Amino acid sequence: MDKKNIVLVVAPSKLTKGGITSVVKAYEQSFVWNKWNCKWIESTIDKSTIYKILYFLIGIVKYLFNLRKASIIHIHLSESTSAIRKSFFFYIAFFFKKKIILHFHAFSPNSTIQGKYKTLYRDLFTKSNTVIVLSQYWKDEIVNCFGENSVHIEILFNPCNKIYEQRINDENKIKYILYAGALNSRKGYADLIKAFSIVLKKHSDWKLVLAGNGEIENGLSIAKNLNISDKTTFTGWITGEEKDTLFRDANIFCLPSYNEGFPMAVLDAISYGLPVITTPVGGILDVFTDSVDVSIFEPGDVETLAKKIIELIEDTEIRNKYIKASINHANTTFNIAAIVKKLDLIYLELQNKE
Repeated sequence: MDKKNIVLVVAPSKLTKGGITSVVKAYEQSFVWNKWNCKWIESTIDKSTIYKILYFLIGIVKYLFNLRKASIIHIHLSESTSAIRKSFFFYIAFFFKKKIILHFHAFSPNSTIQGKYKTLYRDLFTKSNTVIVLSQYWKDEIVNCFGENSVHIEILFNPCNKIYEQRINDENKIKYILYAGALNSRKGYADLIKAFSIVLKKHSDWKLVLAGNGEIENGLSIAKNLNISDKTTFTGWITGEEKDTLFRDANIFCLPSYNEGFPMAVLDAISYGLPVITTPVGGILDVFTDSVDVSIFEPGDVETLAKKIIELIEDTEIRNKYIKASINHANTTFNIAAIVKKLDLIYLELQNKE
């Protein structure tokens, strides 16, 4: 790749918590980053409003400084606020006739391509050269919204950044169910706490660990009202060795979300070989099958969730089946090497396009 040409990757700050940052960090460690001379243009950060505005303006300045040498602009965006912010980068690139990839990470069609800002998404998608989505589900949603021939769409799964040493039938595993992600209503963490209170009636020696920032006080209040505070732990946001230890020692992973793009938390779980309980949201059903490689229940169904947890606690054979399935998916479907190889091909095809 000509060193005079670069790919500008527009995404949140490296310090921002969330799935997009995790994905871009995975790309940053791959051969694609150096081959295509990628440069990370940080568009926002988890700070105060004034700090965010300043950070955005600095990002625009850096973007304009590097734009002349850019061959491809790769913009990561999600919900409406993200789309509005990234539209500034997009329209500048469009004005200068740059080749543009939009990488769509949204969690709900209703709040994005079918919502209040549908016209903006239509304009961004139809004017871009390529739209990358996280699953067949999202490709179908965009086609249904904007038409089959109006948008060039590529499916690219989020990657497992690293495959960790998995442990099957490990007696050192600790008896706890792990939840990881932001604590908000969309993620369904309150449903998990309620379901766990049912589980404790049969398995009082188990615990629930919720890792993530957000509505911790509300979670503590729910656990207190259910008289399970001593069995429920809220860690806050975790990274590094603390995160590694928490995932390694867990027995079961659960993400009871109401909607998702493709949850990075599930990818984290399978990268550690954890058996997964989750909901059929976003692209989950494009990859996983209930009772084959994961356990799936409908969002908000607390009773069924409790039954699913109890089943995995009591049935070692089923639990090990899901563990093996997680290991397989981590090494094949979501293998970082295969995913960045496809991204390389997407870049190459676009670069060679007249």
